[in-house]
Amino acid sequence: MPLVPLFQQPLLLVLVAVVIGLIVGSFLNVVIHRLPKLLERQWRSECAELAGTPLASAERYDLIAPRSACPKCGSMIPAVHNIPLVSYLVLRGKCAKCREPISPRYPVVEAVSGALAGYIAWRYGLSYAMIGALIFTWAMIALAFIDLDTFYLPDSITLPLLWAGLLFNTGATFTDLRAAVIGAAAGYLALWSVYWGFKFATGKEGMGYGDFKLLAAIGAWLGWKMLPLVILLSSVVGAVIGIALIVFAKHGREKPIPFGPYLAIAGMIALFWGEQINRRYLDLF
Repeated sequence: MPLVPLFQQPLLLVLVAVVIGLIVGSFLNVVIHRLPKLLERQWRSECAELAGTPLASAERYDLIAPRSACPKCGSMIPAVHNIPLVSYLVLRGKCAKCREPISPRYPVVEAVSGALAGYIAWRYGLSYAMIGALIFTWAMIALAFIDLDTFYLPDSITLPLLWAGLLFNTGATFTDLRAAVIGAAAGYLALWSVYWGFKFATGKEGMGYGDFKLLAAIGAWLGWKMLPLVILLSSVVGAVIGIALIVFAKHGREKPIPFGPYLAIAGMIALFWGEQINRRYLDLF
């Protein structure tokens, strides 16, 4: 049977998507852990060059090399121990050598990536919309966890994501191109306005520029009509999680909470169910 008709069978497509999603989730863990460190190294190197004191060449460090190692004992992780989810369960969440616990975040990222990939394959079938939704969703996962760790949303993900959204919508994959362009501009300007309004009123910065770019990227993928819903959902999700952190995790009110994860969650909700939510809302009036 030819390859494309074979993958048009819904169940097989979903299973393949889940497996690919788990593998991508494993790679996303590498991106989440290494990309901020890689960017910091680049910044330090550039600053040193500008100061006329270039740093000595260091060991190669990128998303490929060096090989993954246990953060506690430094032992290299063999390929057999890098199988998404399975290795974590077999090793019972511990390093095979030093038996120190492995963060549960790793299997969580893999499981979420795989589960959402399966849902996307079931929802969109084998299509450009499926490919686009996978790219959008995996980028949201990476950005959410990077922001949780570092309070930073890297341009190396947000800006290509924005342009990819515009390219996918040249064929009206998720919205028409005009709505996508307006969505990108409106998404950036909406949070840019909030940022400067808050800064003028309080003298403090309420969010970072990465949040502007992330909402611009979401607008480029979903169009300007989804932006009010995304902003509302991200605010609601942020309020619920923020209150829960203060009440249950004793998170101090003065401690900052990254906004990027809430935008990412709201963006995925809008991608999957935004039209239905907007329709229900409009039906009330």
